[in-house]
Amino acid sequence: MSWFSELDSRLRGNDGMGVAAISVVSLLAACAPTEGTAQAQTANTTSSLPADQTAWTQGCKRWDDWDKPAPPFKVHGNTYYVGTCGIAVVLVAGDDGHILIDSGTENAAELVADNIRTLGFDPADVAIMLHSHEHHDHVGGFAKLQAITNARIVASIVGARVLGTGVVAKNDPQYGEHDPMTPVATNVLVLDGELVTLGNLELTAIETPGHSPGALSWQWRSCDEQDGQQNCKSIVYADSLSPVSSDSYRFGEHAAYVAEYRQALGRVAALDCEILLTPHPSHSNMVRRLKSGDGLEDSSSCRSYADGKNRRLDNRLDEETKSANGG
Repeated sequence: MSWFSELDSRLRGNDGMGVAAISVVSLLAACAPTEGTAQAQTANTTSSLPADQTAWTQGCKRWDDWDKPAPPFKVHGNTYYVGTCGIAVVLVAGDDGHILIDSGTENAAELVADNIRTLGFDPADVAIMLHSHEHHDHVGGFAKLQAITNARIVASIVGARVLGTGVVAKNDPQYGEHDPMTPVATNVLVLDGELVTLGNLELTAIETPGHSPGALSWQWRSCDEQDGQQNCKSIVYADSLSPVSSDSYRFGEHAAYVAEYRQALGRVAALDCEILLTPHPSHSNMVRRLKSGDGLEDSSSCRSYADGKNRRLDNRLDEETKSANGG
């Protein structure tokens, strides 16, 4: 079955008939205030940081513009930050091509491509593009970057529909709030727990609806060599998962969606997660974590992040109830 036949089959299968999961998706190169990780104390120096991470902290603020240029830096091993100051984009470099997660806005796509080049990689070697949540600040540059890289796009079922139309889904809490995007076709659909593989790279998709219905988080192991030994870390790119919506949307009126939201938070909390990254760097306190001198490694970060988002959801539901009761 071709990739496009698989896409068509899964899209049609989701319309009331369910979707048959496959165990592995294998792609070859040839084909508001944030909670989250424990609050780090900001130090007055970043001297213990690698030079590239120091440059990023010096150029970017905790809350920053989506399209503000930022220097790229190595997160760990073969994982690199190539986004802007305000929006994360992650490059996972492999022996047989690279995987890119998110694109930033359409305006930021060229900045991302330039950051990839600055690291010494060729954007043309990006073979696969993945997404977090399907809003224009994170995937608005997909069409432009796909044209630059000729990468295959892997998406969730809802994510594929949004990418294909350029308009967020009607059941998205933020429906009507986001600018339309340049449409781009998805090549392969991925379901919860499936693997996206490329040569020596293997990333696990984690369905995390809540902030948006088609959102995905990603988990992988990133390795480098220290003193002749492999030093591997489990990295999680966890979706935003904040209960943000249009003025008219009430989470409390969508019990099934809230249940899915809670399940997604549980999935994130349970992950093996030594380094946490998020689509908005501010949501995981990246600037403060780096400036503290402790770096990004924290084995409790995903659980802390999910706990914080659960509290925000609780608060949002309480506010809705009080508002409905005239409080």
